[in-house]
Amino acid sequence: MANTSDIRKGLCIRYNHDIYKIVEFLHVKPGKGPAFVRTKLKSVTTGKVLDNTFSAGHKIEDVRVETRTYQYLYPEGETFHFMNTEDYNQISLPKDSLDAPELLKEGEVVTIIFNAEDNSPLSVEMPASVILEVTHTEPGVKGNTATNATKPATVETGARINVPLFINEGDKIKIDTEKGAYLERAKE
Repeated sequence: MANTSDIRKGLCIRYNHDIYKIVEFLHVKPGKGPAFVRTKLKSVTTGKVLDNTFSAGHKIEDVRVETRTYQYLYPEGETFHFMNTEDYNQISLPKDSLDAPELLKEGEVVTIIFNAEDNSPLSVEMPASVILEVTHTEPGVKGNTATNATKPATVETGARINVPLFINEGDKIKIDTEKGAYLERAKE
């Protein structure tokens, strides 16, 4: 058993007969009244996100988890196939267990979190950013660059991202996987 002082991003806890991963948290000490922790929890089984407030000192049941490195192989309908980089065993996971499946390129290395008690996969952690090639975008019009204007672009995985006007087809761009947003042009 842990308490609210042990709360951190990525911690998996048992709450309401389900396992949730803490996505965000904020310790709040109001001028009047007791302190509390405001959290955003994501269910690792359903993907549902909920906001919850724990009072200070509240006991929470943490779930022991293990992380393993896997390589993404290929999609098959709503199922994604991964291979363990150490022992080459393969597993299949449903699409909804991934945070950003549209940004996952074949060969990408991800971290899969497993429940240590029954060895079942809980969720897939994407790298902080991925580098993908732009396959389609409209050409930028010269002179439209006075503001931070953006245009839609399609990357090699099929995802649509808003990019600055100077990005052209064939450019490689770095994308934030958490927000699904353009970060910068990738350096070759």
